[in-house]
Amino acid sequence: MKVVLSGSIAFDYLMSFPGKFSDHFMPDKLDRISVSFLVDSLKKQKGGCAANIAYSLALLEESPLLLGAVGEDFSEYRGQLEEAGVNTAGAVEFSKTYTASFFANTDQSGNQISSFYTGAMQYAKALSVREWVSDPKESLVVVSPNDPEAMKKHTLECQDLGVPYIYDPSQQIVRLEGKTLKECADGAKILIFNEYELELFKKKTGLNEKDLLGLAETVIVTLGDQGSVIYTDKEKVEVPVARPDQINDPTGVGDAFRAGLIKGLILGLPWEDTGRIASMAAAYVLETDGPQNHHYSWEQFKERYHSVFSDYHL
Repeated sequence: MKVVLSGSIAFDYLMSFPGKFSDHFMPDKLDRISVSFLVDSLKKQKGGCAANIAYSLALLEESPLLLGAVGEDFSEYRGQLEEAGVNTAGAVEFSKTYTASFFANTDQSGNQISSFYTGAMQYAKALSVREWVSDPKESLVVVSPNDPEAMKKHTLECQDLGVPYIYDPSQQIVRLEGKTLKECADGAKILIFNEYELELFKKKTGLNEKDLLGLAETVIVTLGDQGSVIYTDKEKVEVPVARPDQINDPTGVGDAFRAGLIKGLILGLPWEDTGRIASMAAAYVLETDGPQNHHYSWEQFKERYHSVFSDYHL
């Protein structure tokens, strides 16, 4: 099966401020803010939803095609993804701009001041799924958070081509209109949300859980440390988490979960097993710092999977 991953490709710049932001804001001067924070650390991480999914899927011995817009600073990142096993032919470089970037400064209380630079991502709507799908019956497209116009375009292309697709609007639900969300969800193989995203999706579209199964074959809701639930018109499958050895950083956990789901689909496994593969893939990211700093072989993954879920197959 050829997997095409449409979505964001970005750099994350994570900073740490040793004090509290609130100590440096004057309530009577909030209309004239001019303040600078000297940070203790700066970490540059490789990120972006589609790239994160691609990386974990490559660790699971698949070779997904990454479809997205990048800037002139992407060369090293491209090389690292290709070394991991990702096909970056669909990561199109746009000159005179930089790859999308997320800048976050976090204080000791967990408060965060952040900015997102769209960069090359604004050109993702110029890309097309059609170019990369030769056999719709042997393909799977994932439409993950990206430029809103690109998300709509790529979803409608899947519908037109008859390509099975996973619709994963995630944090872009805020930007997308209810009509567009409903239109893009209609015909999806899988709709996936976390709890909050599900409620926001329902509010913006006016749909309930039963309505969603009228649009998509399967609806998956992730529940954090409570696992996940998979709904079809025939069953409800409750999937437990795979407990991590330690909790380091949750960034990218959902993307690794999606990679595990895709691996289960490729293997043709039942939802009980597929959901547990997703949980196991997510645990690896929780244990590391950043969404693409975990490493394992397929054999190591299977060994750990069997030790955690001894009654399930892989």
